[in-house]
Amino acid sequence: MPIIVTGTIDLDPAQHDAAVDAFRQAMAATREEPGCEGYTFSADLEDPGRFHVSEQWADGAAIDTHMTSPNLAALVGAMGSLGVTSAKLTKWEGATGSKLM
Repeated sequence: MPIIVTGTIDLDPAQHDAAVDAFRQAMAATREEPGCEGYTFSADLEDPGRFHVSEQWADGAAIDTHMTSPNLAALVGAMGSLGVTSAKLTKWEGATGSKLM
């Protein structure tokens, strides 16, 4: 069953560039994980301290493995120095996709 994760991470706007670097590294490493079908952090166009999260996983086993991966541990460690004030993520299970455009 496919898994989708969406959400936001809010952090100190002064750490925007450092966050971009940390998220870019996490994206590159995580996209190599088995079962990862999409993993993206996107900067908000109006709020320099907000990033949007979008993940797509083949199944629950893939995201379970990711949750214990060195990639995620490194990202969580880096987030401590970014002044994270909020992280709100929602896991959607069993989504069926259809093309919009």
